[in-house]
Amino acid sequence: MSAERGKRRGAAPQRGGRGAPPQRGERGTRASGRGSGGQQRTGSGNRSGAARGAANQAQAGRSQSRPKGLGGDHVEGRQAVRELLRAGKRTVHEVLISEDAHSAATLAEIVDLAGDRRVPVREVTRRKLDEAALTAAPQGVIAKAAAVQPVPLEELARPTGSTLPLVVATDGVTDPGNLGAILRTAEVAGATGVVLTSHRSANLTPAAAKAAAGAIEYLPIALVGGLPAALAKLRDAGLWTIGLDGHAPEGLESLRVGDEPLVLVLGAEGRGLSALVERRCDQVVSIPVLGRIESLNVAAAAAVALFDIARARAGDGNTARARNTP
Repeated sequence: MSAERGKRRGAAPQRGGRGAPPQRGERGTRASGRGSGGQQRTGSGNRSGAARGAANQAQAGRSQSRPKGLGGDHVEGRQAVRELLRAGKRTVHEVLISEDAHSAATLAEIVDLAGDRRVPVREVTRRKLDEAALTAAPQGVIAKAAAVQPVPLEELARPTGSTLPLVVATDGVTDPGNLGAILRTAEVAGATGVVLTSHRSANLTPAAAKAAAGAIEYLPIALVGGLPAALAKLRDAGLWTIGLDGHAPEGLESLRVGDEPLVLVLGAEGRGLSALVERRCDQVVSIPVLGRIESLNVAAAAAVALFDIARARAGDGNTARARNTP
């Protein structure tokens, strides 16, 4: 860490009022006993050469069939399709609308937006729409669009105007509904970008895009092969790395760099942060549990943490916007 960077870190108590920020490597020690990540790596190392070859061939086949970009080319749900058209950042090939759903104000707005952008709108029967749907409840509308394209990781480390980076990274979040909810919350809470991994992570499936409710149109998303290496790069670029894990002995209230450039790392459902990712974090915190249920799910935990950070930033005057939700 350079001298200039160290001085800037030292300014955190005056700005955030939470005491001196943690020094690199001074995280609280977590309770041992959660070593599933290491066991999985050991087990994979015992496979025979033939088995590894077969697995590599299977992976190559999946990679060839995987669409380019992050996904998000099939969008369902009124909010998600409306924001797709409002943002105008991606080519929209076609919008399908159920012929019995025009009474909804949101669908009427979608038709108007599609007309303004010269996007073909095709009315179909409810049965045909349901047959084309890839989620349980398309809400009467489906859009076909170009896939969401990832941005370079380095772009997420740069300030957005006067707003310091607030990046959300997922470590093995595989449930599309949780991923979509995280993206929606991140956008509303003022996050400036998201890091997803190409392995052990959900991508922008139709379910994730629907749950995100349009957030994928506004959030820059970087796709990385390995999260530990990506966190190291963001750290070198000046971002604090904060892990959120239900097993951490320190609570969210101990976070002292909420108003600094940072990346919030969210652990997988059930397993939490992997051991290697945890070692890359400057601080690991948990959300205090007051009831009898052990923890929140990752999407709800992300909401609590992100809005706590947003509150700290608003108190420091470092926020891009603050508006009431209609």
